Amino acid sequence: MNNAAEQMGAGASFGREAWRRVWASGIARACLAVLALFFVVALAGEAANAWYEWRDVTPPWQAQELAARYLPPGAGHWLGTDGLGRDVALRLAQGARIAFEVGVVSSLLAVMIGVLLGCLGGYFGGWVDDLVVWLATTFAAIPGLLFVLAIAMVVGKGLLGVFLAIGLTTWVGVCRLIRAEVLRQKERGYVRAAQALGFSSWRILFRHILPNVLHVALVSFTLRFPAAIGTEVFLSFLGIGAQGQPSWGTMIASARLRLWQGMWWELAAVTVAIFAVVLAFNLLGDILRDALDPRLRVATD
Repeated sequence: MNNAAEQMGAGASFGREAWRRVWASGIARACLAVLALFFVVALAGEAANAWYEWRDVTPPWQAQELAARYLPPGAGHWLGTDGLGRDVALRLAQGARIAFEVGVVSSLLAVMIGVLLGCLGGYFGGWVDDLVVWLATTFAAIPGLLFVLAIAMVVGKGLLGVFLAIGLTTWVGVCRLIRAEVLRQKERGYVRAAQALGFSSWRILFRHILPNVLHVALVSFTLRFPAAIGTEVFLSFLGIGAQGQPSWGTMIASARLRLWQGMWWELAAVTVAIFAVVLAFNLLGDILRDALDPRLRVATD
């Protein structure tokens, strides 16, 4: 009991220290503020979408008003209107909803697959590790974009195809990182002590080793999230992703055709939104890696 309490206290202390290091960075606070803003917008968009679907009413971001086509940003429409008179700001908020859905679901799927296979291969070794390495090598050898397109086309157009396509094709990097960390951790003294006490392999793996490699999974999630958003934007741009919804990719696809006519505001708004989210996640991922990696902590202390 005392050992367990000490481990819990050490874990809590490490978590507080990591959070202190993250919060001490002005860049990290700025990234968290940007992501919090988009997250709130996405939640509001999700609530609004559910409300209009429940009422079976055409939402305002889908309602066409041809008399208000191509209005530049102004008091009535902060980000202007598109070619069908739809408010760009409302559609941008719905695009944030779709982007965060894709980012969360597909990144969680990729991280869970990568963590599970990496833990199994790294700890058990032998034929299990050979199978994991073969799977990772096979998936890595397939051109990622073609694989994503193939899965999306087989499953069908829509968000389900995007979730599966991104999640099932981006777990390889996470798996390799987790496997390498598990190989290092299983030689540590606490694992040897647990084995000497007769603990089962599954208990050692998921109760002792897994908590010590979760920082790798967390950093991988923050890096996979913006990559998933970028992939969804590309798929929607090609007409394979979100259908009948104001995805950022579909907004870019429709806005680019009118850019040469001087209607720049829709494309500019989507570009700035994507840039802000991707940059914030990438910077935050680097800062989290520095704060959570014990080797980097020792080097900077």
